[in-house]
Amino acid sequence: MDSLTQNKIDAEVFNRLLKHLDMHKEVQNIDLMILADFCRNCLAKWYAEAAQNEGIDLDYEQAREHIYKMPYSEWKEKHQLPATEAQLTALQQRNS
Repeated sequence: MDSLTQNKIDAEVFNRLLKHLDMHKEVQNIDLMILADFCRNCLAKWYAEAAQNEGIDLDYEQAREHIYKMPYSEWKEKHQLPATEAQLTALQQRNS
């Protein structure tokens, strides 16, 4: 497979992942961190870094808006629940 085709497939898969996460807002970032050691914010950081590597001036907040499909503050207000004690404990154990 040539690199152009590979990049096209990678982009399609990434966009599908974003759509999937958007359709499952009930999945909290802390749950993703516990299970997979990454979350939507990580994706935003990676996205911003990739943009910067291409010489595109895109900051973290702009990247988060792309990942969340709305300003992060709005997403947080509408969809983010307070972390439970069990979630915090699980995250702490994962990071130990």
